[in-house]
Amino acid sequence: MHISRLLPSLALCLLMITSCTNPKPAIAPDTVQALQDELAQRYPAADAALIERGVSQAAALWTIEDGTPEAFCNLVRENLCATDADRLALFNSLSRILENCYQSADLLTVDLLKPTQLTNAGEPQATDWIMSAYSPLAHFSDDMFANKLAFITILNFPHFSLEEKNALGRNWSRLEWAMARMGDVFTTRVPAKVNAALAQANADAENYIADYNIYMGNLRTDDGRQLWPEDKILLAHWNLRDELKALYADKDAGQEKQEMIYQVMQRIVRQDIPQQAINNPDYIWQPYSTQDAPEPFTRYERILAIAHAFFAEDNYCPSAPTGIIRNFNEGVEIPAEELDSLFRALVGSPEVKKVAAIIRERLGRDLRPYDIWYDGFKARASLNEDELTTQTRKLYPDANAFAADMPRLLQQMGFYAEDARNIARHIVVEPARGSGHAWPCLGRKEDARLRTRIPAAGMDYKGYNIAVHEFGHCVEQVLDMYQIDHYMLSGVPNTAYTEASAFLWQYRDLHLRPSSLSETVFALSAEGGLSAKRSDSETVYDQFWSMYEIMGVSLVDMAMWRWIYAHPKATAKELCEATLQIARDIWNEYYEPVLGEHDCILLAIYSHMVNAPMYLPNYPLGHIVQYQLEEHLAQFTSPAAFANEYARIYRLGRLTPKEWMIQAVGNPPSVTPVLNQIK
Repeated sequence: MHISRLLPSLALCLLMITSCTNPKPAIAPDTVQALQDELAQRYPAADAALIERGVSQAAALWTIEDGTPEAFCNLVRENLCATDADRLALFNSLSRILENCYQSADLLTVDLLKPTQLTNAGEPQATDWIMSAYSPLAHFSDDMFANKLAFITILNFPHFSLEEKNALGRNWSRLEWAMARMGDVFTTRVPAKVNAALAQANADAENYIADYNIYMGNLRTDDGRQLWPEDKILLAHWNLRDELKALYADKDAGQEKQEMIYQVMQRIVRQDIPQQAINNPDYIWQPYSTQDAPEPFTRYERILAIAHAFFAEDNYCPSAPTGIIRNFNEGVEIPAEELDSLFRALVGSPEVKKVAAIIRERLGRDLRPYDIWYDGFKARASLNEDELTTQTRKLYPDANAFAADMPRLLQQMGFYAEDARNIARHIVVEPARGSGHAWPCLGRKEDARLRTRIPAAGMDYKGYNIAVHEFGHCVEQVLDMYQIDHYMLSGVPNTAYTEASAFLWQYRDLHLRPSSLSETVFALSAEGGLSAKRSDSETVYDQFWSMYEIMGVSLVDMAMWRWIYAHPKATAKELCEATLQIARDIWNEYYEPVLGEHDCILLAIYSHMVNAPMYLPNYPLGHIVQYQLEEHLAQFTSPAAFANEYARIYRLGRLTPKEWMIQAVGNPPSVTPVLNQIK
């Protein structure tokens, strides 16, 4: 999981800085036209179209509080860069300023959040929870417009729409791309109090989810049996899901445990789980029958709080008037309608029933709803997880042990020793309170942060698998920050593209163990992605089934937000009922024909729906990107060649999603490659 979904005080603030247009311009059109004509005559050799665009966009954001029309005209005359040399000098200066501002704010945010996010920072106090919602950049946009730096930026680096970037970007140089990204920085004037309110709502949702633990040793069957040991504590939904996956290897009690987890998940979604069952080591209960006082509609209250913060932001964003449009068209840079169609093309395909038939035959029973998480196509599914946990606990008793092993992990993936050390030294490993996440570096004076959950007994296998996933994020973050050619291109097109890197690493987790050191990791067997000859049907099935599962979850998430915008005055209870109905409808259309059970609500279980608004579609998009990357990388059969190509791809930086994929593998995102491999 990429930390962008967990940055209420920074990343979401930056998203608001880069998404909209001011509804109250104060410069008359004839003033703008006269100024454009004047500049065209003064600078005949300059790019007239660029000047016109810059003047128009700057004027659209100027308000009466900024000064008179004459003051605006004087600012333009004094600060227009009419030559390439002057524009480059300004670009370099602004890049330095933005890097320093962003990373300084990020370092402060990291430090303030330590008590609420890390287990080695002491128990959080009331003051820590308060400061977890503090946004160092809440006033950044206001300040930059007040001191006029924002106007100088807009004037010389105007904004290009997504359509323009995709159409023109094929012929842009790297510098032109970087300058276009500079034009994305100041395109809105959302007030600081609106930014702060959204940061608060996101922080409240994150804090709620971070402590949503289920004490599995306290669960009882209706006849009073205890199925899990006392020390088994699982965070919803992540650890519950991963435990369910691991239980396919337990031929004795596995299915009974899976059915109980399924009951717990449904009760979380319905909000009829006992309030005392949440994060409580002392409460004994029966998931099938206990009817004690339920959790109030907290899950849906947290979602609505974020929605109301979006509604307040909408008032300042006439060109992108909903959080849905801002998230997909300007954040993900792929419209929601395109993603919806892309996902439905796979979940509604006849190939789903082909793979389901294989799973049914292997399980020797009819499929159940939780079989959307069937894990039997992976080699590790047949392995004893307790034995794997014994190994990982010995290898990684604490965060420092994992950090010390990072150079070896990189070498195992094909990086030369010196390159491995250089990448690893920019990654810090820290013990997380939640399930784990990766926190990116926003400048070249800070490190990427790998947060992972490590119990007192050491890192269990689930934790190791998640840590490798987060490590994949961090490696990408270091490559496209420390090895990028222009700061304004640092990062990836959207979070799905860093998820693709994390998936790519996570699929190789067993091969990365010290006991597996060998060149055969790049034969790319079932745990290593697609084979060089594309003959590994097990891996194809595994990736396809993962897409099938998470695409349904994402369709529910997107439909829920459409419903919220259609019902802005809804209560938490009404949102709960609507979300359950949306989950039922999507299940009945695409999953009941394969997995059975009419009106199943399982697709609404993901915690991301609460603390990461509209983040979930990044996962299936990430799987799609990963599949195409694996297909491309399979031709690089030596470890060094594999690592070099992986690094080249992730040094492309923050192009648009379509252009990035074309430059990475030669084709835009598509489900066709994986559908073609289902036999």
